[in-house]
Amino acid sequence: MVFSSIIFVFAFLGTVLAVYYLMKPLPICYRNFWLFLGSIFFYAWGEPKFFVVMIGSILMNYVWGLAVDRYRTSKGIKWILGGALASNLLILFLFKYLNFTADIINGILGDVLKVPTILLPIGISFFTFQAISYVFDIYYGWGEVQKNPLNVGLYIAFFPQLIAGPIVRYNTISKQMNERKETMADFAAGVERFLIGFCKKVLLSNQFAQIADISFDTVRYSVDLGTDLAWLSAVAYSLQILFDFSGYSDMAIGLGKMFGFRFDENFNYPYAADSISDFWRRWHISLGTWFRDYVYIPLGGSRVNKGRLMLNLFVVWGLTGIWHGANWTFIIWGLFYFVLIAFEKLTGLPQRFSRVWQRFLYRVLTLLAVMGGWVVFRSDSVREAYRYIKVMFGFGKQGLHDERAYFYLREFWVFWIVGVLLCIPLKDCVCRWLEQHNRISHIVGVIKPLLLFGLFFVAVTYLIVSDYNPFIYFNF
Repeated sequence: MVFSSIIFVFAFLGTVLAVYYLMKPLPICYRNFWLFLGSIFFYAWGEPKFFVVMIGSILMNYVWGLAVDRYRTSKGIKWILGGALASNLLILFLFKYLNFTADIINGILGDVLKVPTILLPIGISFFTFQAISYVFDIYYGWGEVQKNPLNVGLYIAFFPQLIAGPIVRYNTISKQMNERKETMADFAAGVERFLIGFCKKVLLSNQFAQIADISFDTVRYSVDLGTDLAWLSAVAYSLQILFDFSGYSDMAIGLGKMFGFRFDENFNYPYAADSISDFWRRWHISLGTWFRDYVYIPLGGSRVNKGRLMLNLFVVWGLTGIWHGANWTFIIWGLFYFVLIAFEKLTGLPQRFSRVWQRFLYRVLTLLAVMGGWVVFRSDSVREAYRYIKVMFGFGKQGLHDERAYFYLREFWVFWIVGVLLCIPLKDCVCRWLEQHNRISHIVGVIKPLLLFGLFFVAVTYLIVSDYNPFIYFNF
């Protein structure tokens, strides 16, 4: 079950909310139990057998958490932490990377390993990282151990952030598990945030996906396309993944607020970044801070010599690529960012630029590099990515022009304009302007909810009449 579906919005979510607020006079533990049951049902909806994997992860990390809390000051704590980390990563490896590893070994040594195809539990990378966060946050004293296993289950399996993030750190919500308060203001803000994310996903991401899919599928089947269409489709995929991922994050944050939880932001206008480092401070913030706090800083962070700094960056970005999927394209994509960020660390760019045109040019180059990275990320194989990039640089058989590029610009012009405008951080400027014009601000306050529900109605209509609703995060 995904958020951008009719059954989720009008059946599952409505039922969970209704029962939850009917239980509000009861102690919070009952509401937590109801949310846990709803989350398990949500996860088991598409593939019930993965319910066992989820329950196993919950029980295992509940025990690890108790062990870490009890033996935190003992000499054997490192073995306990190592066991917790190894057992979580083993689950992730078996389901996500075993087939990939076997293919590599068989490619080198011949068919020496016969491993059955293993289906990937949706969201396993997200909930595994949250489980690791639970254990290590207890060790660092960033959150109290949960004596009730249902609370551990709720943290790991809570449906708003279960399948597409954000990765919610345990220290972020450890106190909220038993002390949160639901207010009408938060509920209204949560509904608004959910509607925004829903519309971004359905009305924008799905439209750009149609353009991107056609071009990438064309290259996959060794059919040529023009250079202009290749670039246009690269832009389309860049917008697709932004509005898909940030849309899901918006919906997750909104859903959390409806139940009294506050999650950290996961996106902050990433395409407005002025450098690659700045891009990753704005894109998938929860993943970046996870790797920073649990991998990069324990390795020594930036306060080391240059050789060790390069090693630390290599480890973090290699793991970032691997986290996204069991494919060489993801690994290359991660190492691509290692090279770019290492370059910025060693040169001090773009901070060393003193002129406006230099900073502007670097900003443009940053955006082009990100788009190029998305081409590799989107491709199913290294060969496909290579063919696509060749076309982008004019080495395709069809030449520079493709008539379909003009067609997609003309037919989707509204989506292009809205998509680009939403990549620009205009919100603060608009809010300041509205504060100076009270009358207009009042009118906007009346129109805004009507507009949101109108767009929501259009999005729901689109889902009813179309079965095209791609979900990017099966790899994760």
